[in-house]
Formats: sequence, structure tokens, C-alpha cells
Amino acid sequence: MDDDHRGRGPGRGLVLPPEDRRLSPYTGYTRAHWEAAADGLVTAAWRWASPGGALLDLPGRPSVSGVRSDGLEGFARTFLAAAFRVAGAGGQDPHGLLGRYADGLAAGTLHPGREDAESWPPVRDHGAGGQPMVESASVALGLRLTRPWLWDRLDDGVRDRAEQWLRGALRHTPAPNNWYLFPLTVAGFLESVGREDAETARAVQRGLGLLEGWYRGDGWYADGEGRAFDHYNGWALHLYPVLHAHLAGDEALLAHYGGRLRLHLRSFAALFGGDGAPVHFGRSLTYRFAAGAAVGLGAVTGHTPLAPGVSRGLLSGCLRHFLDRGAVDGGTGLLTPGWYGPHAPTLQPYSGPASPYWAAKAFAALLAGPEHPLWTAVEEPAPARGPDRVLALPAPGLLVQTTGADGLARLHNHGSDAVPPGAGDCAAAADPLYGRFAYSTATGPTAEGNPPDNHLAVEVGGVASARCRIRPLGAGGGGDWGWAASAHRPVFPAGTPSPPDLQVVSVTVACGRHELRVHRVTGLPPGARLRLTGWATGPDQSLVSQLAGLAGWGERDKVRAPAGTAFTDWAVLPRLTAGPVEAGEPPRVLVALASLTGAADPAPPAGVARVEHADADGVRVRWTGAGGAAGAVTRIAFAPLRVGHTGVPEEPPSPPPV
Repeated sequence: MDDDHRGRGPGRGLVLPPEDRRLSPYTGYTRAHWEAAADGLVTAAWRWASPGGALLDLPGRPSVSGVRSDGLEGFARTFLAAAFRVAGAGGQDPHGLLGRYADGLAAGTLHPGREDAESWPPVRDHGAGGQPMVESASVALGLRLTRPWLWDRLDDGVRDRAEQWLRGALRHTPAPNNWYLFPLTVAGFLESVGREDAETARAVQRGLGLLEGWYRGDGWYADGEGRAFDHYNGWALHLYPVLHAHLAGDEALLAHYGGRLRLHLRSFAALFGGDGAPVHFGRSLTYRFAAGAAVGLGAVTGHTPLAPGVSRGLLSGCLRHFLDRGAVDGGTGLLTPGWYGPHAPTLQPYSGPASPYWAAKAFAALLAGPEHPLWTAVEEPAPARGPDRVLALPAPGLLVQTTGADGLARLHNHGSDAVPPGAGDCAAAADPLYGRFAYSTATGPTAEGNPPDNHLAVEVGGVASARCRIRPLGAGGGGDWGWAASAHRPVFPAGTPSPPDLQVVSVTVACGRHELRVHRVTGLPPGARLRLTGWATGPDQSLVSQLAGLAGWGERDKVRAPAGTAFTDWAVLPRLTAGPVEAGEPPRVLVALASLTGAADPAPPAGVARVEHADADGVRVRWTGAGGAAGAVTRIAFAPLRVGHTGVPEEPPSPPPV
């Protein structure tokens, strides 16, 4: 889909070469555009450097880690972009970037922890000054990539000081997730320059060992011991181990982790829209086109199922999508904290002015040299521009749905949440970036305090529930249809009693552009109401959001979200209401049909399917129009859960991963 957007323009905020529509018919971008983007983003940031170049103090709201840590973040993340750019060019450094970083490294490590104009904060434990551990990985990876032109030319004293600062990452406790790959990356660099010992070996073994426990299948890792599946798969959990193995020349290790990357890209490639946008889902979305890092790394290492032209189409589509839509400030040339332009709900407390520069990871694609097929093959369209497709991912509990007519990709979430294993299931932990039932490449979740989109709420005493911890129940199908299911316990803000037996079982069946949404709610207290919302869209978007009640629903209306989304300043969303519940009622079963489309005048969803049966035991729906073959039937049984479609036998759920 190719919507216009406020502030849109070709490479706004950067000076880019002319387009090449012969080699790149979809984006016009070539390798030269990638080099120019890296150069422009890095040189703009250096205007805010400290006198010695150790800290890049970009303007903006500081993170919770403080301005000194933010200054280190500015140095480390732009260094990573510069390192990919110079290493990919075989050491050519037309802007003299590496000399600046060599000076900054010397100044920052001279007196770590000192409150002066240059000194870097020391690496400490997560939660107690630990953010520098994140940045240590970018510093180490940058040094590893540029060793012949930077590290090998440093004085012994600077190298020794840099090592001691980096070793702080090996001696302190990371967050219990992808953070354990930061010490691994530091250790990998130290070993590559002959500074290995038992401490570095332990960091590598520990990181890789934990990664094995986080692998769930289908090419997807959980970000730690919980069930957080998001973009960290691409820009961290696959990136660090694959790059480590690739740079070390460890073929056995690369085959192991590269094989998982290849499997991941089979599904992940469908999570980009025809316009290059990644699905707006999960945390740290201000990293923007870093979402393409895994695609580039797959091409660089050869561990990808994608043709070179498809890989470049995805990469350049994603880069151009954001550059054209205001991600770079036109005045300063800096990446802004947000999605297109600045957008506070996209950020987390750890987000600072330089945080968006983790987008640098996308420039890993430049490690493929100028003659690599990634850059010489004719660009091909993103998979979302092809035939309509539904892809079920049982391991993470996700369902991906793409439609070629508008290039939209949608992610139906029945397995990913942001709740740590030991945390309670409470409304205070609810997160709009994980708790909604559906996300897309053209819409974002509404902000907290506004009506939630793509949400089933139980209202008790006028107070609406949240969806927090998600228990996957299975996923299946594929091709022209698919399904995913989950259960959750609706939770309420503090002070609102929560019925102990309240539970929702939810099933999404995707077919064409339509989504059959089925919910079975048990344990409802008398007087409770239920509300279901659809996709949130704005008046400046050429999108149509539809929601029709097929069974169990009553009133239909639209509600406003004045705070908008990351895609629109103001939004509206369709809503269905049922209730109130009477004492002694059996479980409520509710069936609706939703649609998000870029079609100019889509047919109403009510004529697409009709419910032939719906009760506490199961649901049978006959598809009568577009969105499913005429006469096709979807059958859902609840106990035990099974889903079948037309002539396909009912499928039991796959057992959820341990």
C-alpha cells in the first residue's frame, strides 16, 4: 500500500543520489543510497559531539539512564553505522569517520566514571547503571568490523583502557533477555584480537547456552524466559550470534545459527508491507529500519530463503519507507525518537535522543560488497505484494495475513506478551504494544487512555479489563487460510474485583482480507458487558476498517481515539457491544468478522459469512462471499479446541512450547 503521509518526501532530511529505477524498479534505491544514508546520519550526529569526541549529546528528552549514558549511546550506535559502512567498502572512509571514533574511544576510556566533558560511564549491573552494557556491544562490534583500520592503529595504552572498560560487560549482570548477547559480543571481539581468557570464554558459552533455551521453533526466539516474540528476533537474537559466527569464520556455529535465521526469514519476510513498512508490534519500535537487519544478514551470510532481489526490495523498501515519512528531522538531519516523526507512545523509559540509532543495524547489509547479488540483482517486490497469503506460526503463537491488492501485512497475536515469567497477571503490566489481538503495517495501537483497538474488553461496574498474559492454544492452516487461538484471564485495575473463574478463549481465522474473530467467555458476573473493537484508522489514511457482529453481539458504533496512533494524529475505530449478562447464563460465545483494507469501496463484511451454529461447545460458519470460497465452512470446537476449514479436517492445537 502506498499511502501519502504528512511530511513525506524522497529521503527527507538526507542528501541521496538520483534514483535508479532500472536496477531498483520498486524503490529506486541502490547501494549508493545506503552508503549516503549511513554517511548522512552519522555526520549529522557528530555536530553534537563533545570536544574530544567521546560523547554525542543529541538534543531531546533524556532517558532514565541520564544524559551521560545517552551521550555514550550516541557515540556507540553511530559508530556501529560507520563501522558497517567502512567495513563494507573495504576500509574506504571518505568522511574520515574512523579517526573521529578513535579519538573518542581514547578520550572516553581515559577516566571512566569521572564527571568531566568526555569520560564514559562504567558498565554496571542492569537496573543499577547498566545501560552502558548495551552500548559496549556496539563499541565492540564496531571495533571488530574495523580492526585493520582502527584498532590495529591505536596506541597500546588506548587498547588496554578500551579492553578494561569493555570487560565491565563480562563482570556485571545483564537483564534476563537478549542482554546476555552483549557480553558475548564483547567477548567475541576481545578473543578476535588475542585477548581471550576464561572470562571471555565464559561469556560466550553463557550467551549461546541461554540462547538455546530461548529458541522455540519456527525460527523464533523468545526474548528471555517469557513469551515476548517481537522485532528483537531480527535485530538482536539472530543478529549477534550469526555475526559472531560469521566474523569468527566458525562454519559449524554459522551453520547452526544461520539455519535458524533462514527458517526465521521464511515467515519474517511476510511481516513487511508492500510499501516497506514493518509490522508495528512490540517494544523499541523507534529503531525503525533496523527491522530489516536480519534480512540483510541473511543475504551477507548466504543463510536466507529469499532471492537477492527480494532481499533488497525488503531492505530498501523499509529504509525508504521511514526516510520518506519524516523519521529524519529536516533541520538537524537526526533520527527522531518515534515512528515517522516524534511519537511519545512508541517510546519506552529507556529511550533517549540517540536510541533511534540502533537503526544502524540495518547497515549490516553493506557487508555484502558492491558486486554481491544483493546489490546487483534487479529488485523484486516484497512478498506482501504477491498473492493473498496466511501463515500460521505455532511456536510463537502468531498468525500472519497479507493481501496483495493493498500490500498490507497483519499480525494476529495469540502468543506474544511482555509479562516476565515470575510477574503477576495484572492490569498494571498491560502493554498496548503486545496486548492487542492484531497489528499491521499501516496501523498502530491507540495510546493509553484512549479506547483500545483490536481488543475484547469485559466491563464490570463500568471498568474495562485488559489483556496481559497470553496462553497460546495453537495455530494451523496456511496458504489461503489459517487460524491461531489463545486464552487469557481478563484483568482489571486495582480496586476492581476480578471474578476468579473469568476466562476468554479466542480464535482468529484469517481468509483473504477478512478475520473471523470468535470468543468464548466463561465466568462472567451478572451485569457485565463485553465490547470488541476493530482496527484504528485516521481521516488522513486511505484505509477502511470494518467490524460486523455475526452472533452474540448487539449494538454497533464507532469510538474516537483523539491521541491517534503512530500513523495518524487522530483515529476512529468500530466497536461492538454485548450484555448485560444475567445470573446463571451459560458461557457467552461471540462471533464477529473484521477487515482492514486499502480497497477504495470494499463490500460490507456482513455479507461474507454467516453463522450456522454457535454455542458453548463450538461454532460453525459458512463463507458466502468474497474472503472465502463460496460454500466453505469453518468449524471450531472448544473442548478440546479444534479448528477446521471447508474440506480440511479439524486440527488439534500443537502443544505450546515449554
